[in-house]
Amino acid sequence: MSIRIETQLAVFLDNRPGTLANTCQGLAKAQVNILALSILDTVDHAILRMIVDKPREAEGVLSKMHTTVQRREVIWVDVPHQVGVLAGIAQRLAEAGINIEYAYCTASTANGTGALVLRTNDLEATINALS
Repeated sequence: MSIRIETQLAVFLDNRPGTLANTCQGLAKAQVNILALSILDTVDHAILRMIVDKPREAEGVLSKMHTTVQRREVIWVDVPHQVGVLAGIAQRLAEAGINIEYAYCTASTANGTGALVLRTNDLEATINALS
């Protein structure tokens, strides 16, 4: 299991058709690759959280397109795509008294691996608990 700190960008978007497409097109034009993405919708707005390969460039592009862009550090964990892996990670963090504020993940059935993004109340303690 590989564990590292990554920069996550959060963008507040209007919740309407085409907003995500325009945002992704702007990043593509700047040659920024999206590595992970999560969207939380509300009635009028959506919160787009993403990890990209060039956070500084992406932040510049996104700041020109949207009114609010926030930078946060999160934990990226490369995990095997197996039953119970997430349960084990959550248990280890619970035993260490670490709160998971939010998480998003993905896995590929083709290569048997996945990635988990965690925002916790203590990043260094999270790394120590999972190492």
